[in-house]
Amino acid sequence: MHRHSSSSHSRQNPPVITLYDIRAGHSPQPWAPNIWRIRFILNYKRLPYRTVWLEFPDVEATLRSINAPPSAVRNDGRPSYTLPVIVDPVQSPTPRILSNVNNIAEYLESSYPARPIFPEGSRALQSLFVHFVQNSFAQPLLPIMVPLSHQRLPERSRDHFFGGPTGYAIPGMSAPQLSGSQREQAWNAVKEQFNFLAMILDKNTGDGDGVVVQGHHVSYADFALCSVLIWIARMAPHDEWSRVRHWNGGRWGKLYDRCLEYMDEL
Repeated sequence: MHRHSSSSHSRQNPPVITLYDIRAGHSPQPWAPNIWRIRFILNYKRLPYRTVWLEFPDVEATLRSINAPPSAVRNDGRPSYTLPVIVDPVQSPTPRILSNVNNIAEYLESSYPARPIFPEGSRALQSLFVHFVQNSFAQPLLPIMVPLSHQRLPERSRDHFFGGPTGYAIPGMSAPQLSGSQREQAWNAVKEQFNFLAMILDKNTGDGDGVVVQGHHVSYADFALCSVLIWIARMAPHDEWSRVRHWNGGRWGKLYDRCLEYMDEL
């Protein structure tokens, strides 16, 4: 059961955190990996929140209108406005508005320490693991998943998604599609990354349940990895996800199932 509606809350209810997310298709369905990392944290910590759904062309104007800080600075020095962004009205007399997935994760952990996502002594290693997931592990997926995601977006969002100022860009690709040979090569590269990560995680065998990074309990590292799995499952449920979930002895399907209880879409 959802803890509250995602559209509004009554004046009698206490203020809740607002999460800004990207709309896919005609109905809201969260899919973006970086935003799912924050949604996982909110659900795991049992923090009440609501979602504001945006389309890509509206991201920068909306974030500027609420005085959200840019998430990064481009090479040309211009600010870059991307999601996720949260607004927390509880922690101070004026709302806290945060951007950049890593900044938000650190803020939520320090401000709401109950049910920690970084068990004691694990913050550095987990941060390194998450960096690997984002910057190495997920990279071979981009030529596959970006075109698939592009096809599922509302029409006015598509140009912004593929190489737009708040979207994605893939070096060497001039159109959001892959040829058959390109697709095969891309999946071979993806499989290599999954195999490597499975080899690393197998070192927990005997010291844990063989599924989660920390051995027995889910943590931020699992949420970062499962966010990538959700991206595949949401954008390609019948072909790509059906194969990925069975790779490496079904490890990835098991991880997805372990995180299922934290997949509320408020």
